[in-house]
Amino acid sequence: MIEALKIAWKERIESELCLYIGSNDIPELAIGVPPKSGMGDAAYPLFPYAKKAGKNPAQIAKDLVERIGDDHPSGRGEAFGPYLNVFFDMSSLSEGILSAVESEKECYGKSRLRENEKIMIEFSGPNTNKPLHLGHMRNDSLGESVSRLLKSQGADVMKVNIINNRGIHICKSMLAYKHFGNGETPESTGEKGDHFVGRYYVRYAQWEKESEALKKENPAVVEDPDYIDPMVESQRMLRLWEEGDKETRKLWEKMNSWTISGLDESYRNTGISFDKYYYESDTYKLGRSEVLKGLDRGIFNKEEDGSVQIDLSPIGLDKKVLLRKDGTALYITQDLGTVVMRHEDFPFNTMIYVVASEQQYHFKVLFYILKELGYEWADNLYHLSYGMVNLPNGKMKSREGTVVDADDLLSELSLLAKEEIIAKERENEVEDIDETSRKIALAALNYYLLQIQPAKDMVFNKEESISFNGNTGPYLQYTAARISSIERKAAEMDRDFSLFDPALLDGEDERILLKLIDSYPQVVKKASDTFDPSLVASFLYDISKTFSHFYHDNRILNADSDEKASSRLRLSKAVLQVMRNGFELIGVPYLMAM
Repeated sequence: MIEALKIAWKERIESELCLYIGSNDIPELAIGVPPKSGMGDAAYPLFPYAKKAGKNPAQIAKDLVERIGDDHPSGRGEAFGPYLNVFFDMSSLSEGILSAVESEKECYGKSRLRENEKIMIEFSGPNTNKPLHLGHMRNDSLGESVSRLLKSQGADVMKVNIINNRGIHICKSMLAYKHFGNGETPESTGEKGDHFVGRYYVRYAQWEKESEALKKENPAVVEDPDYIDPMVESQRMLRLWEEGDKETRKLWEKMNSWTISGLDESYRNTGISFDKYYYESDTYKLGRSEVLKGLDRGIFNKEEDGSVQIDLSPIGLDKKVLLRKDGTALYITQDLGTVVMRHEDFPFNTMIYVVASEQQYHFKVLFYILKELGYEWADNLYHLSYGMVNLPNGKMKSREGTVVDADDLLSELSLLAKEEIIAKERENEVEDIDETSRKIALAALNYYLLQIQPAKDMVFNKEESISFNGNTGPYLQYTAARISSIERKAAEMDRDFSLFDPALLDGEDERILLKLIDSYPQVVKKASDTFDPSLVASFLYDISKTFSHFYHDNRILNADSDEKASSRLRLSKAVLQVMRNGFELIGVPYLMAM
């Protein structure tokens, strides 16, 4: 609504400029935003017209304001140096803005702009040798949020997950369990399955270090028939797996089931879901078949050592191995088979890979290979690259067991939230303190991970994330809960809240809130177009902060007239609806009380 008004004023000023200059051949007028709300709602820079008008931009602004006059019902112009700024008549707009929210409710901000698009989005991509960690959580939050953004614009979205359940890294945890497990199971130790298997992945890394130190100290140890080289054995185990060795496959199936069971529990706890799972063990053979087809067609080359490679010099890179000399597959092989299978399952217009920035090379190569193989849809593949998540004390390392476990983090955040509720003596205000604490923890986690633009690295500070004050998820939840409390109190009061006078919403905070509400659909569209949930997160913080200021400075239910109380309550309800709609897009649970 305000966007349309900005364009209408642009056309009005352009028309007056043509008359003022005496020529229709003028540059298009730009639309800007004043640096302060007290300087208007739209700013039109007049620098480009100084030469043709023969006057400085500040004088042009003054002259245009005088020529346009102040008798327009939609607003008035005012000169601010070289800018002609416009103050819109929010009284005439407020009814339309609030009515739009009230009529559309949870659909406000949604559109059908992408209704003809089929979009597949891959995210998470866990390995079956360890549990999810904080890095996965950024991936999951980003993938889930982008999926919801695309759906909000009408796209047919299919969320998929690739389970990396084969390869040398999987064999490492299997080998460690085979040598050190002594028959223990997740049930016998009381551990979650993915945590149990992950412990053996860390044990393998320790074993490998010990082995390397031993060989360095005593090189002759490799001749000892009792000596086991963990790296050699893990590579041998991979070959046995690909050859279908029964004992190896039986161990693999058992350990895979433990991990996947644990991962499923983590996804349920964090509100992450998928429409379809793909397993590397099912797709790598198709990938190998694609490589062999490319070899027959001369797209790939067989090297002297027996490996199959592709020359990447056309894209400024070196050669890339697609099949090892022993015939075993690599990640790139599996990804070739997976994407071909996916397009057969769901003929997408766009395929989005949510994968960390350290894999940029991988996807550049993958997309190039698919184009060389003749898949036209390869041009519609997109790598949504995101930065690394570090801790205040440095990087996480899975093999050394120094990662922040996702399950443990959520439990810690829930405990911190519970302590905060008790400290503020609010435990009697919530129905279920444990469930409320869990939802606050999810808000803290998702908001903290999504408030940063995806491409940027970030440092995760759990104490900052759970704070009820400042730029955090719990702060947003608290603002929404406060408005919910206002609604409940209004329902109990003997006062007429059916009245509405738009002229009474004339304060600066009211103007800002109305403009924010009106801008929400554009924010969601831009976030969807750019795959950037941080735009929604930033919007939610702005509207929460503005409402808190408005609440602090103005009486709402106890305003000095029914008209003013009713108008402010109606504005507050619209703010809450928009916040709830935004919460849904970035995984922040709504709480009526906290």
